[in-house]
Amino acid sequence: MSQLLGIIQRLQAMQEDDTADTQSRRFEKDGEPLCEVRYFHASNSYEIEIYGDKNKYQFDDIDMTTLEIFEILQ
Repeated sequence: MSQLLGIIQRLQAMQEDDTADTQSRRFEKDGEPLCEVRYFHASNSYEIEIYGDKNKYQFDDIDMTTLEIFEILQ
C-alpha cells in the first residue's frame, strides 16, 4: 500500500507544480529506470513511456496512471 501512496503523491505533485507546461518524473526499480511519466497541464493528462518497449500510453485519470506505474514496477 505504501508504494501506491508514494506513486500517487508523486503524480499529485506533478499536477500541483505549475512552473512548466509539462512535468516529468522517472520511476526506477533497484536503480534501473523503467519508465518516465509526463503530466500535461493543458490537457490534464498523463503519458507513460515504458523504456523497455518504447511504447507510450495516455491516461486522463490519476488512479489508472498509478496502477499502470505500480504494475511496471513489479
